[in-house]
Formats: sequence, structure tokens, C-alpha cells
Amino acid sequence: MAAAPDLPRSRADLVDWGIAERIAVRVAGTELWAGSYHADSLEPDFARFTAEAERLVEAETGLYSTAGPARARVTDRAGWVRANVASFQRLLRPLGDAFGERLASGPFAPVARAAAGAEVGALLGWMSTRVLGQYDLLLVEDEDPEEQDLVYYVGPNVLALEKRFGFPPEEFRLWLALHEVTHRAQFTGVPWMRSHFLGLVKGVLGSVDPDPTRVLHAVRRVADAALSRRNPFADGGLARLLATPEQEEVLDQIGGLMSLLEGHGDVTMDRAGAGAIPNADRFGRVLRARRRAVSPGIRLLQQMLGLEAKLAQYEQGERFIEAVERAGGPELLNTAFETPTMLPTLREIRAPERWIERVTSRATV
Repeated sequence: MAAAPDLPRSRADLVDWGIAERIAVRVAGTELWAGSYHADSLEPDFARFTAEAERLVEAETGLYSTAGPARARVTDRAGWVRANVASFQRLLRPLGDAFGERLASGPFAPVARAAAGAEVGALLGWMSTRVLGQYDLLLVEDEDPEEQDLVYYVGPNVLALEKRFGFPPEEFRLWLALHEVTHRAQFTGVPWMRSHFLGLVKGVLGSVDPDPTRVLHAVRRVADAALSRRNPFADGGLARLLATPEQEEVLDQIGGLMSLLEGHGDVTMDRAGAGAIPNADRFGRVLRARRRAVSPGIRLLQQMLGLEAKLAQYEQGERFIEAVERAGGPELLNTAFETPTMLPTLREIRAPERWIERVTSRATV
């Protein structure tokens, strides 16, 4: 199973990526199925099913990738960790360029970088035990193109679910490929989607100010929520608590976009696989239950890190798509992919009638 190469470290990094990688691999733990002979079928299967899924998704959505055929890469948990460390490092590079040298000169900089590395590593290590597949949408011009624009499948985790629930491997692997290839089609078949999404993320990162008063403000918001018997982490975790009003507005745009894409991914997966995957409904029920089946401690951690909001994007996105198609069919939904201004915000995802009214009123002007 292939693994992504390390990226060079810099003293301007805000995170000690070496520590992050080591801790994540340790937390990922021993993989029961990593050395099994069953793993021999994964690479040829996912190469075949990724190509088949791409054809099915194109036929269902009309989204044709401009980046060439999708490429599957089967990896183990450690390989997935290394790939995501590389992606995080790319994503956070602007923050390192802006603040890294200034913060690195402080007396507590090594401790802060190590602590950040430990936190990121623990998160990635835990996630590596859960994730089944992932499309890597980050592209960097000055890096190896063979290590980018990949559809990853975490082989041992796939095998573990197949064995635990008795899933037919060929059906389940095609079903997984449909979801990940749909995400690739969204970002490579809608010409402006990748640059728009990354622009939003960079906008949030570019406006970060390492101001201690933001932490004090967040503490007050947590206290106010507790007094009101509300969960302070339910709507985006610590990131939203620490955000400025301007950042919160962009986070709403990102949340709306991701809910749309996740809901669209699930709906497309179900429709494109209809007839080809008889057990699709069962796969969906098991994985939805798996998303919810965590201990109270893990759930709190998910909420603090914003992962609970991420999980909610699937259901919110599906409900939004259902409401939009009920009002105007697939044609109305397709308008969300016409321009960035037509995308729903998080508020509109939660109240689809607002988006429907906004879009249809523009069409009649």
C-alpha cells in the first residue's frame, strides 16, 4: 500500500509536523487486516471501481472532469496520515509565512509548536481509524503532480467493515468509489469550484490574528452558552468561537458549501449506483449509525474540533437537496453550481426556502 512522501519542514511552521506524524501513526495503532491476503484484491479492485464510478457519476450529474481520469491510491492508516500531514502543511503554509518567523522567535515557540503537533497528531491518528476514503483536492504547482489529485482508500479500514458486517466486497468498494469520485467531479467538473473553496479557506487563514484577546472572548462565549444551557461547541467548535465576525461570515459560506457538496455526494452515490449496488441502502444505514456511535468523551472532542458540525453536513445537505428538488426538480438544484453567488449559505442550507426564494426571485427579475 502506497504512502505519501514527507514535505520539508520549516522553522516558520506553526506546527511541529514531525511530532504530528509520529503521534498520529502511534494513535492509529495496529491494523488487524493490514497483512491479510484479503488486501491483495484492494488495489486492482479500486483501480477498476474508481474508473467505473467516474463513468456512472458523469452520466448521473453531467459533471465531466477537466483534470483527466481519477487515480485511485490504496493506503494504510500511516500512509493516510502522511498524506494528510502533507495536505495540512500545504494548507497552513500562508499562516506560517505570515506569523511563523515572528512566533518562532519567542521563548516558548518550540513548546507551542510541539503542543500543536501533538494535538494535530492525536486528531489525525484517531481519524485514520475511521476514514474509508478521501479525495485530496489541494493542488500545489511546485510539487509532484503524481502525489496530488488522488482518490485515497484506507485499505485495512475497508476490509474491517466488510468482514464485520458481511458486506459483499465488490458492491461495497464500488459504493465507496462513487462517493469519493463524486467529490472529485464537483471540484474538477465545476470550473470555479476548487479555486472558490480554497479562496474561502485562505480568506479565513489570511485574516487570523494571534491576539490573546480572541481567546478571552471565546472563554466568555463558552461561559454565556453554559449559563444558557446551550452547547458552545455545537456550531463549529473552537474555530467558530475564536473567529472574528468577518471570519464567521466566511465560515458560514464554507459550511453552506460543504453541506451542499456532502449532500450532493450522498444523493449522487445513491442514484448513480441504483441497480448496480443492491446493498446500497444497507451500506448507508450502517455508515450513518457508525458516524453516530461514539462515546460521550469522543463526541465532546468532535464538537470542540468542529467535527460534529462536519458530520451534520451530510444530513443537512441531503435535506436541503430534497427540499430544493421538491420545489423545482434537479434543474433548480443545478443552479447552485452555476456561479459562486448562487451557492447556499449555512443559514440557507438549514432553511432551504430562503435559498429557493433568493434564487427564484433573481430568475424572475
